[in-house]
Amino acid sequence: MKIRVYDTTLRDGAQTEGLALSVEDKLRIAHLLDRLGVDFIEGGWPGANPKDEEFFQRIGGERLRHSQIVAFCSTRRAGLQASSDPMLVPILAAQTQWVTIFGKSWDLHVTAGLRTTLEENLAMIADTIGFLRSQGRRVIYDAEHWFDGYKHNPDYALATLKTAAVSGAEWLVLCDTNGGTLPQEVTTIVTQVKQLFAALEITTPLGIHTHNDCDVAVANTIGAVAAGCSMVQGTINGYGERCGNANLCSVLPILQLKLGYECITPDQMTLLTSTAREISEIVNLAPNEHAPFVGLSAFAHKGGVHVSAVERNPLTYEHIPPETVGNHRRIVISEQAGLSNVLAKARLFGLELDRNDAACRAILRRLKELEQMGYQFEAAEASFELLMRAALDRRPHFFYLQDFHVHCQGEHNGQLTALATVKVVVKGEEHLTAAEGNGPVSALDTALRKALVAFYPQIDRFHLTDYKVRILNSNDGTRAKTRVLIESSNGNDRWTTVGVSSNIIAASSIALVESLEYGLMKSLGD
Repeated sequence: MKIRVYDTTLRDGAQTEGLALSVEDKLRIAHLLDRLGVDFIEGGWPGANPKDEEFFQRIGGERLRHSQIVAFCSTRRAGLQASSDPMLVPILAAQTQWVTIFGKSWDLHVTAGLRTTLEENLAMIADTIGFLRSQGRRVIYDAEHWFDGYKHNPDYALATLKTAAVSGAEWLVLCDTNGGTLPQEVTTIVTQVKQLFAALEITTPLGIHTHNDCDVAVANTIGAVAAGCSMVQGTINGYGERCGNANLCSVLPILQLKLGYECITPDQMTLLTSTAREISEIVNLAPNEHAPFVGLSAFAHKGGVHVSAVERNPLTYEHIPPETVGNHRRIVISEQAGLSNVLAKARLFGLELDRNDAACRAILRRLKELEQMGYQFEAAEASFELLMRAALDRRPHFFYLQDFHVHCQGEHNGQLTALATVKVVVKGEEHLTAAEGNGPVSALDTALRKALVAFYPQIDRFHLTDYKVRILNSNDGTRAKTRVLIESSNGNDRWTTVGVSSNIIAASSIALVESLEYGLMKSLGD
């Protein structure tokens, strides 16, 4: 059975607190969704803001291989005719073949929200859909607050759906707008609607749109499909207002790989992880590393017994091959690691070690010594690869930080400024450079890059994406040991390095240097 995939990352997902998209961001995401094989991309509400209007103007001139761009809007306003409602003018001007209209299903919202009659709400649904159809548009009808409306007044909620179907809507989407409906309720209600439609000979297909306020949006979506819905609406990474929308990065592999539905092609499914991570980069939100299927930890193995078993047969601890969703197996290194972890990790790094090799045991011994000092390598795999290569005398050295000084100046206009001076050795030559920043770590980072970019232009593409500080022994007060984790990216890949010291600037310098060295190693080869 074919399931139509409808993505609303650019509209519903953009309502995530702390997320802001430029027109360029929206265009880039649209092309990524098209590459993934999404059937419908909801681009926004034309007329709601200049940004959405520009998006529809520009996307109309770009070639998409698979996806249909959809404009979003509400039904006409009470007391007006759709043909004379100015709100619908920019919807038509967007020139999309498909338009999604949302209308009220819950009588409470009609009387208290719209402050109109139940009869007028039905007329608003019929008139809006009929007008759009007369203008050559195809319509998807989103029944807002459907499940709440059905539970409070099933006859009226069904009447809104029947009105939309008769008026020409090609899809009827049942929305759990408040996110408070539970899976068994969704399955029961969708089943009842299917049975009632069959009795009335209404053949319009159903879709499902769920929010995650009870942390069951994905489960609700899966249950709705099992009960007869053939369109799923959601967002990449589960972005959305409040607690988010159904996460398509979980919905798609569950439906296709677990239940046998056809959503996208197998080749497109292998793009799922990269799409999720690229979009998280564009929206500038750190990815959920523990997300199912696409998270960095989704196929990570830490305990030595687990690692040994997975090495012999991945089915022992992996429910699907990670490659089917474009992810990969990770062997986590920590103080719980055994030789199996070290050997498996070495293979992932392209290094061959023998269990009886002295270097293998030396790496494990050094790992546990460093973790005793406060290092944490399960969250800093780039540092561990550098450690392993150093033990094997295969670590490249692109530069050497010989000395550095950081001077913090007093506040100016409410902002603390810092000046960092670094002395680095590159290809046998000493170079002294200084740079300012809005703090000591920022200044140090800027000075290092300034000293190195002439030798290694690739550094221009490196940027810090996250900076974490952990106090390890808080009882020691200001003398406490500090662990710094720095996550970096070159726009495609991410890597994390770690530094530990009782001086936070020194800990940061260790992590910064390793971040640059690792990025250069991956860019230039070892």
